[in-house]
Amino acid sequence: MELLIGTTFVIVLLAVLLLGIRVFFTKKGKFPNIHIGQNKAMRKKGIGCVTSQDKEAREQKVNHQ
Repeated sequence: MELLIGTTFVIVLLAVLLLGIRVFFTKKGKFPNIHIGQNKAMRKKGIGCVTSQDKEAREQKVNHQ
C-alpha cells in the first residue's frame, strides 16, 4: 500500500513539474491565460465569460424597465 502511495506521489509531482517547466524555469514564466473572455477565437464567435454575459444581461434588463 505504501508503495502505491509513493508511486502515485512521484507521478503527480513529475506531472506538475513537466507541465510547469516554462513557469518554473524561465524568468518571465507565467501560466497561460485560459479565461474565455481573453481568448481571440471565442471573441470572434461572440462567446464571452458567463460572469460578463450575466452582468450585461442584468444591465440591459434594468435599462428596459
